[in-house]
Amino acid sequence: MPTIKILPHAEYCPQGAEITAPGGTSICEALLDHGINIEHACDMSCACTTCHIIVREGFASLNALDENEEDLLDRAWGLEPNSRLSCQAFVAQTNLVVEIPRYSINHAKENH
Repeated sequence: MPTIKILPHAEYCPQGAEITAPGGTSICEALLDHGINIEHACDMSCACTTCHIIVREGFASLNALDENEEDLLDRAWGLEPNSRLSCQAFVAQTNLVVEIPRYSINHAKENH
């Protein structure tokens, strides 16, 4: 079973973590299943960008981005070439290293 290493994030995973997930699981589901409560305001329906992650290692092993995800990612805070929506990125058989960006566009979460 592949390992997902989550780099430290002050709110969601202060110490960082290493979890496992079966192939075919979305990264968002894997994080939530292991108590890393990443935002997912649209309930993982690919309608927002609150579950945005940056894949630091293993990006090429993930399923291809579809047009809807690409369009949504254009609105994500801190977009990088290896950004994905964690609800749309499915684990294959390769270990991953992911970073949860410091901010998201979820204004309610940021107390605006």
